[in-house]
Amino acid sequence: MLEAEGQMPVSQTLDWHEGDMPYSREFGDHFYCRTDGRLECGHTFLAGNGLPARWSQSVPPDGTFRIGELGFGTGLNFCETWRQWKPARQSGTRLHFMSFELYPMKHDEIDRALCRWPEIDEERRVLVAAWPDEPAGHLTIDVDGWTRLTVVCGPALEGVTAAEPDFDAWFLDGFAPARNPDMWSLQLMRALYEKTVTGGTFGTYAAAGFVRRNLSAAGFTVERRPGFAGKREMLCGMKGTRP
Repeated sequence: MLEAEGQMPVSQTLDWHEGDMPYSREFGDHFYCRTDGRLECGHTFLAGNGLPARWSQSVPPDGTFRIGELGFGTGLNFCETWRQWKPARQSGTRLHFMSFELYPMKHDEIDRALCRWPEIDEERRVLVAAWPDEPAGHLTIDVDGWTRLTVVCGPALEGVTAAEPDFDAWFLDGFAPARNPDMWSLQLMRALYEKTVTGGTFGTYAAAGFVRRNLSAAGFTVERRPGFAGKREMLCGMKGTRP
């Protein structure tokens, strides 16, 4: 089931590299790692947040595990997360994946970008079939009986500030910090912290010094880990109890 409301933001201009790899002219950056974006998702966002192990080890009080994402892009992270969620979830639990995206792509663009991965073919087909012709406002898609996707179209700070709290994990996947600094600002990192449960986590491919400092200043403990595909570092961390 799909619900949509609100106005469509201004779209971005895409180029296509290497056949089906989208590139944003506005941000001067690709949407995912050129080595393998799906494997990068597993390394950086899923493993960086201790997933899927956490899904089988503990259950949130209301039975719903909530993931927040900065930058929906092609929907790759959602599709790979949903794929791994299905065999790992405990009976009676639900996943709510909420993403914040300024420039939502068209369904044919999503389809083109994701068709390179047969591993998520089923998830891609469901997402593309449910995606509206003019994505705008709050999009809510129940992709199956225990998985809900919400995409909030508009500036990330506004969307995160207005969101309900209790996020268990965050995928921080905006364009590169040097090209899109607003997505990594201290103000936004503080908003994320306030919306995160105690013990909630984040993972990101970004390792820039100002990103690390902003996450730490917001209240997260921050850890450096080896990045994907030869990238020296990535960041992950947790919201603990304030001293």
